[in-house]
Amino acid sequence: MRPANSLVRIVVSATLALLPASGARTQGLLSHTDMQGPAMTQAEMTRDEVIALLVVATPEHPADLAGKQLNGLDLSGLDLRHARLRTARLNKARLMGARLDGVVLDQAWLMGADLSDAHLAGASLFGTQMIGARLDRADLAGARITANLTGASLAGARLAGADLSADMRNQSMGLMRGDLTSANLAGADLTGANLGRTMLEYADLSGADLSRANLTGAELGGANLTGATVAGATFIGADVNSARLLDMRGLDEAIGFDRVRNLDLAVRPALR
Repeated sequence: MRPANSLVRIVVSATLALLPASGARTQGLLSHTDMQGPAMTQAEMTRDEVIALLVVATPEHPADLAGKQLNGLDLSGLDLRHARLRTARLNKARLMGARLDGVVLDQAWLMGADLSDAHLAGASLFGTQMIGARLDRADLAGARITANLTGASLAGARLAGADLSADMRNQSMGLMRGDLTSANLAGADLTGANLGRTMLEYADLSGADLSRANLTGAELGGANLTGATVAGATFIGADVNSARLLDMRGLDEAIGFDRVRNLDLAVRPALR
């Protein structure tokens, strides 16, 4: 087994190599950040100190953890709903089952963090760095996600009604959108999610529920949609170059599937 630091280094290097032109801002951010320095690898607080702040926190006076170095801490099961976490450093932190409903995690760092079974419904993840994070079975329903989730695992996660679409109002910052390149979304619930222009290249969407999802202009090159449910999903302008489109359910109810890009290059069922 590789050491954790080596694993993160490999994931970051692979991500930089894969990032498209629209990810130039993220690439610049990562390439100018010392991922092995104390700010990204060490914690300035203990779990007990975090708990002490949470005990006295209220909606009017939330625990101020904004920008704090909380890397590697075990914060599993904690109720962080009354916490400020904008720009916090939580790389490789353990947040399994934590309550983060509605929390603002904008520009926070959670690379390699474990958020399995965490509650993030309605959370804000704008510019959040979550490369290689684990969010299996996490609840992200209704969340706004323009995060870098390259190589992340969201198997069985709930993203119903989540918005991962491109933020067309922030073009000066580059094309901000959810980046799930090579992410594991097998069996995920994406019903009604907005995936317009979202990066989903080489993502595993096998068995995922994409009913009524908006995939307009989504980048699905090399993605695996085997067994995915797509009834009512909109595919206009989506790029399916080399995507696996096998045994898809509800395809006859999908909208604009005849207007996808590179359908002739996709892996489709053989004609009988």
